[in-house]
Amino acid sequence: MQLNKKTVIITGANSGIGAAAAVLFAEEGANVVLGARREKELDEVTNQILAFGGRAISLAGDVCDEDYAKSLVELAENEFGNLDVAFNNAGIMGDQVPVHDMTSENWHSVLNTNLNSAFYAAKHQIPAMKRNGSGSIIFTSSFVGYTASFPGMGAYSASKAGLIGLTQALATENGTDNIRANALLPGGTITPMAGDLENNPDMREFLEGVHALKRLADPIEIAKAALFLASDNSSFVTGSPFIVDGGNSINKV
Repeated sequence: MQLNKKTVIITGANSGIGAAAAVLFAEEGANVVLGARREKELDEVTNQILAFGGRAISLAGDVCDEDYAKSLVELAENEFGNLDVAFNNAGIMGDQVPVHDMTSENWHSVLNTNLNSAFYAAKHQIPAMKRNGSGSIIFTSSFVGYTASFPGMGAYSASKAGLIGLTQALATENGTDNIRANALLPGGTITPMAGDLENNPDMREFLEGVHALKRLADPIEIAKAALFLASDNSSFVTGSPFIVDGGNSINKV
């Protein structure tokens, strides 16, 4: 039970990596506080956890709203007494167009969802972790914007690179309070964000081919990496861009 009785906030918890992490963390003994925009899907994940005897509560909302970030922390402390871990996983890809053709609305939407939301989260999560005496903050970044990028992904790349910079600043600011901050950098993962790959075999073949393992990740594989960063097994890991990309970053063939 790697997270026994620890309280964890997980955003983007209604599908994909977030949902897989929610179930896994609960199985590992955590009290999970789940956040996402789609309430119906969020309730389904929460009920799945409750059905096997896990401890879970959810609150639907938009991570772009600072008050929502504050409310998730308050919910964690009010329901479970403290906050030990935050897996800030929510994000979007946005329109895939060249920067010179990109609308300002798309740019701001992606940066707001992927990067500004991380600032709101950290702003309210860190004081709670200081009250608790320790903590682990995890952001879902990407190899995109760190080791590679693709045409049409300027906003996404910028937002995910920004998360790594924020992570490093938080690690240096809060290390003396025993609060760690790390960025998780997944490779291609079979999630709704990846699109309908079952009906687009050519795209799937291309995406698999850019990975050294020649396949995409299952969400649970990324969730297990997040579990490592959340648990005491990573007690000397902070400020790290933690690459879990199936060899995408080093693959050239």
